[in-house]
Amino acid sequence: FEREKVFLLLMDGRNHMIAEHILSEGTVNASLISPREIFLTALRNSAVYIMLLHNHPGGDPTPGRQDILATQQVQRAGELIGISLIDHIIIGDRTYYSFKEKGYL
Repeated sequence: FEREKVFLLLMDGRNHMIAEHILSEGTVNASLISPREIFLTALRNSAVYIMLLHNHPGGDPTPGRQDILATQQVQRAGELIGISLIDHIIIGDRTYYSFKEKGYL
């Protein structure tokens, strides 16, 4: 994509995807996500687990400061209500960054 898009993947208790939502369509280097909107959507769909997925149009999937802060916020909010963030994946040019694989989740 030419602009940053953030997707929310919703999973049931067996890690089967039950729904996918576009949370945000941003600019070439930024987008907005709200933990409130994420968990309202997750609760409406009876999700047990969630995953965030977004792209970096510039090609480098390395998370920026805002990516890290947003991931931490969503993870903490999910812990409070019992909906686990199982990964946040950033897609770059033929590569990706997984917070779970890097040991941050």
